[in-house]
Amino acid sequence: MKHSRRYNEQKQKIDRFTEYEFDEALQKVKDSATAKFDESIEISVNLGVDPRHADQMVRGAVALPHGTGKVVRVLVFAKEAKQDEAKDAGADHVGLEDYVEKIQKGWTDIDAIIATPDVMAQVGKLGRVLGPRGLMPNPKSGTVTMDVGDAVKAIKGGRIDFRTDKFGILHVIIGKKSFELDKLKENLQEFVRTIMRLRPAAAKGQYIKAVTLSSTLGPGIKVDKQSLLNSLK
Repeated sequence: MKHSRRYNEQKQKIDRFTEYEFDEALQKVKDSATAKFDESIEISVNLGVDPRHADQMVRGAVALPHGTGKVVRVLVFAKEAKQDEAKDAGADHVGLEDYVEKIQKGWTDIDAIIATPDVMAQVGKLGRVLGPRGLMPNPKSGTVTMDVGDAVKAIKGGRIDFRTDKFGILHVIIGKKSFELDKLKENLQEFVRTIMRLRPAAAKGQYIKAVTLSSTLGPGIKVDKQSLLNSLK
């Protein structure tokens, strides 16, 4: 795979075999984000779980203290009685049959979906489209609820949903290059605290196996796991 000269220049500054201390890794990922736009900063956490087993799936939501810096487009599926509440809270799209039909025709120009419990029979028809994209509403992540106003405000304010992929890895955006270092640090720590609380009882041995930070167009930077965990105390 070919990379740009800018990427290769930044990659030369990173030792891919070294696990950097937490604070140093954060600084390096900010320094490596040299694109002309405000790159996102992402954390990837390799967990010691087997997501093929339901009792080892790690899934949840976290409200980042400083948000992600990303504009989140929210769709709310609800009957008419709840639609005004969703609109007042800042939802970008609100409806039911019209949006079910629109998605069935291929439209997925959204980042999050909230649904009230009484419409899930209709929304469930979209599982094949929304499921692979991680957009299917789920009670465990707080996206199936009658409190649609609060749910919209939470997502718009920086709450993110996450789940392990088929390899047992979590990928989450924790902010933007423009964020101050302390804000990135606090966001990352809150995310790690959350996944530590969600450790499945069935997961044996080492839970957090590897942590990597990267920017949108930058190289991956390995983080020393122990220094990260120590920072949570």
